Amino acid sequence: MDKPGAQAFILEELAWGLPGSRPYHSVEHTLDVHGAALRIAKNEGVEGEDLDVLLTAALFHDSGFLVMPDAHEQGSCLLARQHLPRFGYPPSQVERVCNLILSTRIPQNAHDPLSRILCDADLDYLGREDFFLVGDRLFRELMVHGGVTDRRAWNLLQEAFLAGHHYLTQTSIALREPVKQRHLREVRQWLRDHP
Repeated sequence: MDKPGAQAFILEELAWGLPGSRPYHSVEHTLDVHGAALRIAKNEGVEGEDLDVLLTAALFHDSGFLVMPDAHEQGSCLLARQHLPRFGYPPSQVERVCNLILSTRIPQNAHDPLSRILCDADLDYLGREDFFLVGDRLFRELMVHGGVTDRRAWNLLQEAFLAGHHYLTQTSIALREPVKQRHLREVRQWLRDHP
């Protein structure tokens, strides 16, 4: 299995193929999720083949925006099935990668320890200090691609999402949940200040 080769391939595809109108779903987001998945996995004791499969899923999880923007998780699996065998991934590992990718679809559907890690990594920013910076990228993307019409609609969406979201790993619960709750309070305050 040539994970470095698969990583170089998909990052180049994303760099060349994603439109500028997707400031959130970008190469930077992919690298962010990859880094968060690695950090959480190390804290959760994941290693070996499981770690390689998890990190490959992190790299491919939003690649479907290149081919199927309206069903990007399925598109990501299509690309994984098409390209990972060239990098020595056997069918069983490709299917594990795809199952992990599909678990990130909102609402998330984590079904095992690796999918819980990937789901937490995908939304790691909710409990980080750069929450509003990263969130603004998603706001701008949704303004172009549908979903929100103005800042108030965006903050109503954020309030509902933050209130309904739960981290799934002990690592993220300890590290990210308290900050996420602060962000929820701040969004609610913004909504009270901007009726």
